[in-house]
Amino acid sequence: MQAKTLLLGVVLLVFGAISLIALREVGYLGIWQSGLANWGAFQVLVDLIIACALICVWMVVDARQRGANPWPFVVITLFFGAFGPLLYLLLRLRQDRGASLSAT
Repeated sequence: MQAKTLLLGVVLLVFGAISLIALREVGYLGIWQSGLANWGAFQVLVDLIIACALICVWMVVDARQRGANPWPFVVITLFFGAFGPLLYLLLRLRQDRGASLSAT
């Protein structure tokens, strides 16, 4: 379980660094405008929107089964993309690890 947490943490840090560079270079709106630059970029933007929507549905269902509140992560996903699901998964792994430690 710790290897998964470490991997997710590394992905979050690398993605965060890439996002900071992009924000510094083009700004928040510039990232969105890039997705409208041509049909190829637009296809990638729509694909990401669909993927994030599907992930949000999964987070809501999973969180309800666990008795957790998914909405902060859904909102983060709507505004900041993959940061929402990555944070949700990290928290979920932490809770699973805590539950397994208290069960032993």
